[in-house]
Amino acid sequence: MLAAALEMIDRDSVARLSMRRLGQELGRDPMALYRHAANKAALLDGVAEIVLAQLTVDTTDPDWRHQLRIVARDFRKLAVAHPNMVPLLVTHPLATPLGLRPLGTLRPLEHILDLLTHADFDNADALHIYRALFGFLYGHILNELQEIVECPEEATDLLRLGLHRLPIAEFPLLRDLAPALAAYDGAAELERGLDILIAGLGKTMTPAVMRPRRERRP
Repeated sequence: MLAAALEMIDRDSVARLSMRRLGQELGRDPMALYRHAANKAALLDGVAEIVLAQLTVDTTDPDWRHQLRIVARDFRKLAVAHPNMVPLLVTHPLATPLGLRPLGTLRPLEHILDLLTHADFDNADALHIYRALFGFLYGHILNELQEIVECPEEATDLLRLGLHRLPIAEFPLLRDLAPALAAYDGAAELERGLDILIAGLGKTMTPAVMRPRRERRP
């Protein structure tokens, strides 16, 4: 049921998903679906969980920087593969207290905290690193997936992006950036941002190397 709901969201949108349409898709009485999901909100929570279940964190990786890069790349891949799910993965959770969110959506957070505390960061610093990473990542995803081309048939980047509408005396730098904006490469921009973010975290967030290391759970 959740897989079919995800397919419908990918094909159409979250707004067009309903228990009635999902029942038709599955060839089932829509009322029978309520035995598995109390309402559409619960159904969407379940879909978010199966998407985020694909985001794995190797908490045994001794190089926390390397592992955070892998997590960031994988999250971007999920978002690009399921762009209609982005509101459920990025913006919707922010309106829900942590304790009320589906457990599956919290597992990446728990696993990243596990990774970082085993790298000798204290709990508060591990949370700060997580927030910095995903704050950057959410902004990147929203920026990458937004439509920036106004008139694709135009001959120049300035016209294609609609930047010719900006007064040249007030926005000369932004207008000059038209070729760079038109050549946007989401994967490359992600790597540049991660370089800056992780280098900064490495300098400002110092593991508590003086305290005894935690033993790994079997």
